[in-house]
Amino acid sequence: MSRHIRLFPVQILAIGFGLIILIGSFMLSSPLCNKSGESIPFINGLFTSTSATCVTGLAVYDTYTQFNFLGQFIIILLIQIGGLGFMGMAMTFSFLIGSKITIFQRSLLMESIGTLHIGGVVKTIRRMLFGTLFFEGLGALIISFKFIPKVGFWQGLWYGIFHSVSSFCNAGFDLLGRFDPGSSLTRFSDDPVLLITVMTLIATGGIGFIVWGDIVDHKFHFRKYALHSKIMLCFTFLMILLGAVAFYFIEGPNSFGQMPTDEKILNSFFASVSPRTAGFASVDYADMSTAGRFLTMFLMFVGAGPGSTGGGIKLTTFATLLLSMYSYAKHYQDLSIFRRRLPAEAQRKAFSSIASYVMAVLLCTFCLLVANPAITAESCLFESLSAMGTVGLTMGITSDLGTFSKLCLIILMYCGRLGSIAVAMAIARRKIIPKISYPEEKITIG
Repeated sequence: MSRHIRLFPVQILAIGFGLIILIGSFMLSSPLCNKSGESIPFINGLFTSTSATCVTGLAVYDTYTQFNFLGQFIIILLIQIGGLGFMGMAMTFSFLIGSKITIFQRSLLMESIGTLHIGGVVKTIRRMLFGTLFFEGLGALIISFKFIPKVGFWQGLWYGIFHSVSSFCNAGFDLLGRFDPGSSLTRFSDDPVLLITVMTLIATGGIGFIVWGDIVDHKFHFRKYALHSKIMLCFTFLMILLGAVAFYFIEGPNSFGQMPTDEKILNSFFASVSPRTAGFASVDYADMSTAGRFLTMFLMFVGAGPGSTGGGIKLTTFATLLLSMYSYAKHYQDLSIFRRRLPAEAQRKAFSSIASYVMAVLLCTFCLLVANPAITAESCLFESLSAMGTVGLTMGITSDLGTFSKLCLIILMYCGRLGSIAVAMAIARRKIIPKISYPEEKITIG
């Protein structure tokens, strides 16, 4: 008797992302998408497609100099699909044509966009659609005005659209290789309008769609927000502010040394916002101090919010870790914040997520070191954290890596976008419930 294979929502998401990446790989590898009119190695097409779909930004080629308009369009389309989640994009299309969304599709959307309740999925999709159009459209308009005088109307308009989508989706891809290949935003480190616009888009996309809903529903009545939204907004503010202050004092005498005070402040905030999974750079990270790069790696590790366009271990996971440490030190039984108690499952999930994340990064770093003995451990760790955190920042080693190293980073980007726990759940098809419970025995910890 044949048995039907039943796929769970997280498995469908994992397979769906994989199929989109493969389709993008074949398209980007073809001569039709490259300015040279010749195909590129499939591994490089796969790397670029994975980086775009997983909204990472690591690139073996400069996007402007390598890909023609069709290639650039495919990259930004992959970024949009990856940023909003392919199920979110599919359900948005269903919503626009008036098709009904089934219970199973709603459960898929819960996994894809990180909603807390199945009943709020359709409302979240509607807000996600209109919010994305509003923020990306406004960002495209502002950025276009900056580039139209430099590159002409149509090119400037395309630059506005491309960089607005890439910023909002926390992708980090850019077309600024026209001015200096691989330079990202370093030529515009003194442009407050451009940097503030990009920062705002990054932060807006990074707080997550759940927070959007609370802000729309309750306006500025902070007490009415869900606990998730309160944690996200407070910790986002603190991370950006403390990161900016740290960068100002660390990099003031170093990579920001030749800048006036107002420009130092601007670039300090940009350096604090961008590593939380966007991947744009206003200064060359190879020129940063070791302390500045270490702080960048920490910010890449923490990342953005759940159900957002960003990656990392997620800010709520980091908050749960800090609360757990504080509660243990004070001998409290519960994890409490804003007069609410977190469920015990949240603590277990947070520690499992962090452990999986750290193990994956360390394993990839080790593989990169073995395959590239000439590259420093710092550069390999930086690259691994950037891939797993779907950030896209680099110390300039990406294009020098071989096939094995690229495959390691591809797997890491894929796991980083889906989440290490989600990947493990996708591999394990069934939840195994043990039939017996063994006797308890203590061990020494710490």
